[in-house]
Amino acid sequence: MQPDQMPAADYASVRKPSPHDSAIKHVTGEATYIDDIREPAGTLHVVPGWHRDAVCGRIKSVDLDAVRAYPGVVAVLTHADIPGKNDCSPSFGDDPVLAEGNIQFHGQAVFAVVAETRDAARRAARLARIEVEEHTPILTVDDAVGADITVMPDYQFRKGAPEAGLASAERKLSGRLMIGGQEHFYLEGQAAMAVPGEDGDMFVHSSTQHPSEVQHTVSKVLALPDAAVTVEVRRMGGGFGGKESQANQWAALAALAARVTGRPCKCRLDRDDDMIMTGKRHDFRADWTAGFDAEGRIRAVDMKLLARCGYSADLSLGVVDRAMFHADSSYYYPDAAILSRRMKTDTVSNTAFRGFGGPQGMLAAERMIDAIAITLGEDPLTIRKRNFYSAGRDVTPYGMPVEEHHTLHALIGELEEKAAYWARREEIRSFNASSHILKKGLALTPVKFGISFTLKHLNQAGALVHVYTDGSIHLSHGGTEMGQGLYQKVAQVVAEEFGVSLDRVRITATHTGKVPNTGPTAASSGTDLNGMAAKRAAEMIKARLIAFASAHYGVEAEAIDFRDNKVIVGNEAIDFGALAKEAHLNRIQLSAAGFYATPNITWDRPTASGRPFLYFAYGGACAEVTIDTMTGEMRVDRVDILHDVGKSLNPAIDIGQIEGGFVQGMGWLTTEELVWDGKGRLRTHAPSTYKIPTASDVPEAFSVSLYDSPGNPEDTIYRSKAVGEPPVMLANSVFCAVSDAVASLKPGVVPELDAPATPEAILKAVAAIKQAEATGR
Repeated sequence: MQPDQMPAADYASVRKPSPHDSAIKHVTGEATYIDDIREPAGTLHVVPGWHRDAVCGRIKSVDLDAVRAYPGVVAVLTHADIPGKNDCSPSFGDDPVLAEGNIQFHGQAVFAVVAETRDAARRAARLARIEVEEHTPILTVDDAVGADITVMPDYQFRKGAPEAGLASAERKLSGRLMIGGQEHFYLEGQAAMAVPGEDGDMFVHSSTQHPSEVQHTVSKVLALPDAAVTVEVRRMGGGFGGKESQANQWAALAALAARVTGRPCKCRLDRDDDMIMTGKRHDFRADWTAGFDAEGRIRAVDMKLLARCGYSADLSLGVVDRAMFHADSSYYYPDAAILSRRMKTDTVSNTAFRGFGGPQGMLAAERMIDAIAITLGEDPLTIRKRNFYSAGRDVTPYGMPVEEHHTLHALIGELEEKAAYWARREEIRSFNASSHILKKGLALTPVKFGISFTLKHLNQAGALVHVYTDGSIHLSHGGTEMGQGLYQKVAQVVAEEFGVSLDRVRITATHTGKVPNTGPTAASSGTDLNGMAAKRAAEMIKARLIAFASAHYGVEAEAIDFRDNKVIVGNEAIDFGALAKEAHLNRIQLSAAGFYATPNITWDRPTASGRPFLYFAYGGACAEVTIDTMTGEMRVDRVDILHDVGKSLNPAIDIGQIEGGFVQGMGWLTTEELVWDGKGRLRTHAPSTYKIPTASDVPEAFSVSLYDSPGNPEDTIYRSKAVGEPPVMLANSVFCAVSDAVASLKPGVVPELDAPATPEAILKAVAAIKQAEATGR
């Protein structure tokens, strides 16, 4: 039997529900984050300064005399103090560290104060006098469409002949869905501390998902070689994509201040400043037209996805591409045209967020399916299942085959039964018939999410493993820990390979001096990539130990086994540490650098052809809600989730990720509303005005189960599947259930419900339905 096919009981470390490596530290407050690191003597504090009123325009003058004169201020930095390039962008060179010539959005940093205390720096920053010649800002997608201004060229997938398909379809339906953005609201805000070293070297502690990119940015800004900059990350207090590229600027400011002053410098954003100055999930306008037959089977789709990108490109190329990749959700489109536009606005540059555009594309597809079902008078689940990928109907709009469509059918069928969908549908229909104010809704929605970076070169990872002569193991890899349990899972892999207990594997911080050229911890690929790299490093050391033991003890290699902290050599059990010491005395190398590159990734963006994903992760959620048609209030009554994680490396951590991802997605679609005023100033920049879900928002009846999967069919780490991002889209079920509740007011009328489905949005949709009823539409 192949190792990856063994029953879970045959494993000692992987496929076991072990706790997060920092769980106790998290709940006791002992876990060290950037602001908890003991500050070296003489540490200074950096605070960015910005114009509190101006949204965008030409900078006419900057008077910083009062700032410099404030007690405790050591230095005030502007773009003129940057020795290298004034840029912190991840790719396109269009994100200045400090504004130069123009303010491009409200909250853009113009200068930075370096002071003895954070309080002094904050107070001094408000004394700047900046004069700006303002111009009328472009704030929304519609504004940008009117001005025809984008951050990069439009992009399209085409499959078959969509125009002919739409023209020949029995029925045709069009719609528009506005999809709001989302604030990351990580518990630990953006933070970095830079410590200058010899010969201009710089050591940076950064709360980042991408240590190598911070390294490159600091090097670029300070005009240093990459080798002169070292970045370390032990953990983040949440990231969710908000620290993939957006951590660059604050690390660069801390390092610039350290370079100018020669002293350690720390930059930690205030929560309000953090929310104002950093990017969000992209908000979208989705315009769609579907051609379908009398049974609701889709014949052709024309979809346009217009994203508000903000003032710069940031990661909008990949984010909006992924929205296109998931504009099919789980449904087969025989013919399709999927166009994307990346609209440029005078707002903060939007960035990565858990799901990376996938949730927006998938939600648009679910709205389209709901609209078809309502128009035909069919149950939405029936229409969903009729359009699922299946044998002979298994090629996506971008040309990739869906090889595991049987998993989608089986999983949704099992959830349909477990959640008693049809019985509850009848109960809800009866309830709504007798309740004039409160209305219930029910929806069961699927998830099919592609796993891999669509930028091919990011699909690689490295790991460094040392075995010491006492049998303890040092593990370092390129992935970062933001609470998701990556470190624990990779440690389990290494422990499994050596047959030792987890306490023998020492998890260490991600460090660019140990593992170079790392990719971001994103795209749900952290465990897939780093787990395989660590496994390969462990396998190299293990192979050396086997060869040594075979020769030293005169036994066949096949008779050597590693388990229970022992090495079984023929009929003798040797302590793992004893063998390591003996191997060292015989000059056997006990260190290895492992490397893994995802196979079979062939995506070519210019020709829109190839295979962008190694595999798909699947899931399903059934949500029941109650809305109040008089107030717009909404309650989630029950949620049942079934999710495919392949052969889970750690079921406890995976279930936690599913629960957290779902609740975060539910917040995006129901309560989390970003509001800018007419001048482009963010008004929801604190917990008092921006509402993330709380414990009371989680339904009392909340069931999460792992699908009994045959395992990932591809060559992945112990046949597991990624679990970071896919669960966010399980929350589509809540939005669709709210829409179902509103639709119960008048059969045949598609609710004009936009996301997030706040009380105001629900009331607006209810009012539109009632108006349609009154006018006889």
